[in-house]
Amino acid sequence: MSKKSYIINFFLILVLTALGLWFALRENFEEVLSLIFNLKWYSFALIVMYGLGYNMTIGCIYRVLGKKHKKNYSYREGLQVAFVGSFFSGVTPSATGGQFGQAYILKNQGLKLSEGASILWMDFIIYQTTMLAYTSVLMLIKGMYYYEKFSHLFVLIVIGYIMNSAVIVFLFTMAKFPNVYIKVSRFVLLFLGRIKVVKQPENVIKAWNIQLSLFTSEIKKIKKLKVEVVKCVVLNIFRLTILYSLPFFIAYQLGVDLQVIGLLDVIAMTSFVYLSMVFFPVPGGSGGTEGVFISIFASSYGLVMTNSIMILWRFATYHFIVLIGGLTFLVLKCRYNKLKPQYYVDKNDYLEEGDNI
Repeated sequence: MSKKSYIINFFLILVLTALGLWFALRENFEEVLSLIFNLKWYSFALIVMYGLGYNMTIGCIYRVLGKKHKKNYSYREGLQVAFVGSFFSGVTPSATGGQFGQAYILKNQGLKLSEGASILWMDFIIYQTTMLAYTSVLMLIKGMYYYEKFSHLFVLIVIGYIMNSAVIVFLFTMAKFPNVYIKVSRFVLLFLGRIKVVKQPENVIKAWNIQLSLFTSEIKKIKKLKVEVVKCVVLNIFRLTILYSLPFFIAYQLGVDLQVIGLLDVIAMTSFVYLSMVFFPVPGGSGGTEGVFISIFASSYGLVMTNSIMILWRFATYHFIVLIGGLTFLVLKCRYNKLKPQYYVDKNDYLEEGDNI
């Protein structure tokens, strides 16, 4: 992405966040601010630390995967990859930029491009599979109850679940029948090239075939790396539990009676919010995510408390993480500029000299 695109995305995030806050505060501005500002400083710090736990767990996952390619790969390096990925995912539409930023960091950490791609593919496959299994259990346990409670929103949640399931089906059928996908994709891309939708379709086909071979290679490796896969699955379950349970912890810090709504219900409802984010392709799902959160939680916590929880939740899981990720990237980029020639990875996964990621 160009610098202009990032500026536009930042502006879009600010506008949509402002709209989300206006939506949350327009009817109970004083009550919501009173709840937030009366929160003790250490409670606010605990909420932020709780939110950071998600990325800290991702750092552990990258350390597990990174050590297969670099024996002395450290947790600090894994954490850097985690925060940079969160930054680029947070400022690009549909979180499409995360892996390109991470590939840049992995390359500068001393890993080959193919090794970095291997780590990112394996993380994606394990995370996506674990997340689908996790949300499937929640859908089975709580799905019917919440369908009756907010049926108008549950259609979006179910579609989001189907779309995430389709990703897994697509990935594993692609690994099982790679030649079919090569032929189909070649036909489609050549057709799009003829009608001038895709420029240089042969180059796109070549890049796609490289990605497909990397992916099928990682699927085969997963079968052999049983210990690492189990570790990553456990860490991903912990990672998702941190993410989905944070509103419960915030409610506790705000003084809500924990008997009002149980932890499992909060985990289920938060997972439903994330499933619906597929309908908000803007950076960070800004605007729509806040609206869905309020619509789902308001019937349990009340509007004033839900708005207060939502503001703190979004700050701890998105705005603060993007800020830390952006600062991490700037510091690392300055360090790499001093140490050696700069590299970046474009969307065709070619390594080129330059200074524009």
